[in-house]
Amino acid sequence: MSKVIDPKRRLAIVTGAASGLGFELALLLAKDNYDLFLVDVDAEKLQQAKEEITALYPSEIQLLHKDLSQQNVSEEIFQALDGRTIDVLINNAGFGIFGSFNDTDWERDAAMLNLHVMTTTHLTKLVLKGMVARGRGKILNMSSLAAFQPGPLMSLYYASKAYILSFSEAIANELKGTGVTVTCLCPGQTKTCFQEVVSSGSKASENKIKFNIACPKEVAEYGYEAMQKGKVVAVPGNFNKILSKLPRFVPRRTATAIIRKIQEKNRDNQ
Repeated sequence: MSKVIDPKRRLAIVTGAASGLGFELALLLAKDNYDLFLVDVDAEKLQQAKEEITALYPSEIQLLHKDLSQQNVSEEIFQALDGRTIDVLINNAGFGIFGSFNDTDWERDAAMLNLHVMTTTHLTKLVLKGMVARGRGKILNMSSLAAFQPGPLMSLYYASKAYILSFSEAIANELKGTGVTVTCLCPGQTKTCFQEVVSSGSKASENKIKFNIACPKEVAEYGYEAMQKGKVVAVPGNFNKILSKLPRFVPRRTATAIIRKIQEKNRDNQ
């Protein structure tokens, strides 16, 4: 049974905290003496994550088993906080879908859009009011290198990550002078379970292109440092920084065609 989080200690929320970047970010917060409110759809892995973190750090951790792709889940999370002060919000949860938009399953499409767009936006709005009133707080939204250009065969994923980037940059500007910062982390390929979810129902279970795949621990450390410094857009890795600027120098039609070729190569099972 979880102990009650001390209201006098700093508290952070992490969504998608059971594995991958969410887990690594939760570890960094615990190391930095935050208590944690961890949310994930996988209850078993969430419990394992808690045990691993508490074995290393003395943080108090409360778990919330929720499907973040469902409507109104942000309100449920916020109510479960029971009025506690939130110092950090990390909107990390997400997944991708591979395939032509004409062929993908709409229920899965809608679930991804609801998670990336509605849940991220609503939870940010709910937490932000208290942060602004107190004059302090940090928000980290998980986008992707995909946010910088269109992505054929993963059209909705790329588009939803572009939304997160645009949304984060805009509200970061609005919040200047309030003591609250918003950081948007835009990693490239990272070695997590993400590819297994993306490839569900497709030909391949993982990317065929292995170049430039980052370590989740290093990406999390980069993003965490950027958040603590109040940086608005954080793109880890020099090669990824170059790729993020490519659409400025290459016609969008050409950039889109390149992404199409990369996606086809990644999922080719031949």
